[in-house]
Amino acid sequence: MKIAICGKGGSGKSTLAALLAREYARRNRPVLVVDTDESNLGLHRMLGTDAPPDLMDYFGGKKTMGAKIMVAMPDFASVNLVEEAWTLDSLPKGYVAEDHGVRLVAIGKIHDAGEGCACPMGMLARQFLKSLRLDDNDVVIADTEAGIEHFGRGIDQEADVILMVLDPSFESLRLAEKVRQMAGGIGVPLYYVLNKADPAMAARMCEGIADPSRIICEIPQEPAILAAGLGGQALTDGHPAIGPLVEVLEGR
Repeated sequence: MKIAICGKGGSGKSTLAALLAREYARRNRPVLVVDTDESNLGLHRMLGTDAPPDLMDYFGGKKTMGAKIMVAMPDFASVNLVEEAWTLDSLPKGYVAEDHGVRLVAIGKIHDAGEGCACPMGMLARQFLKSLRLDDNDVVIADTEAGIEHFGRGIDQEADVILMVLDPSFESLRLAEKVRQMAGGIGVPLYYVLNKADPAMAARMCEGIADPSRIICEIPQEPAILAAGLGGQALTDGHPAIGPLVEVLEGR
């Protein structure tokens, strides 16, 4: 199963990705987390690993991939950055970090001012996810960048299900409707996870969502999770809401 996690900046996408990955690993499921967010610098710490090298470097780096894209313009669909199919066990070892059964791959990061756009990373992310050949028990969790640009890049089309994290904000509620429309357009099931909301706030959020039946999990604000995030510590303790969330995903 391939799960794409999306939401506005600061909603808790990476936190959910890490908690889900840990829960699946506890169930002895092979788990790969794919960091497709070029500006996220903390996901690896939540997973208890070192930051893996950019997978983009395995393919020759950003300049090499950018050159391939430029040669093919305007026929971007003809650009083939990933020429092989991979299983979770055949990934290039030097580009995979691992801890407690959770593997992490990072597509690429913005390292320097003025280095150019992240288009090659977006293209690589989609092709990499498409290239994965999974066994029935394998789980891939793609942590996307904030907002909806990943929909434009086609990354979500490679997912079996999309989880959108909503925090108590007007922006989240507005974005939820846009994501619902876009997910419907590509035919990928979408569900909402309410994060950082007490019961009263969660009730208000439900009133502001056009289709509250898509809400399958509520995670209240947890001081321990906030403290771990602030200190760059691994989310090893999990959360009681994640087990039931996995059960819902498994029973789709």
